[in-house]
Amino acid sequence: MALVDSLKDKILKLGSKQKLGAIIKYTDNPNSEVRMTVAIALGMIPSYDSGMALIPLLRDSDPMVRASAAEAAADIHAKVCEEYVKKLAFADDDPNVRQIAKKAFEKLKDSVV
Repeated sequence: MALVDSLKDKILKLGSKQKLGAIIKYTDNPNSEVRMTVAIALGMIPSYDSGMALIPLLRDSDPMVRASAAEAAADIHAKVCEEYVKKLAFADDDPNVRQIAKKAFEKLKDSVV
């Protein structure tokens, strides 16, 4: 577990330093906690490429990864993710994901960026 925690710390540091390329390498990590952290880190980098990198995470098999990706997309006003977040908000199997995605979708819908 210490390895996962240190990896999560590393990814968050990369996010705070806006190191998009280094973060993207972890988007297909087998550990869902790591992928969730990747989504959070991508939410620290307001760019089109960051939004594009969130799309696979919005379709992740793990509900918490999808929820984190939806929040991250809203945080960076990633219009490229709007339709994916909308789908999560109204059609996801997980009620928690739907609730988080609805808030994120409202935020995305209202953003002008």
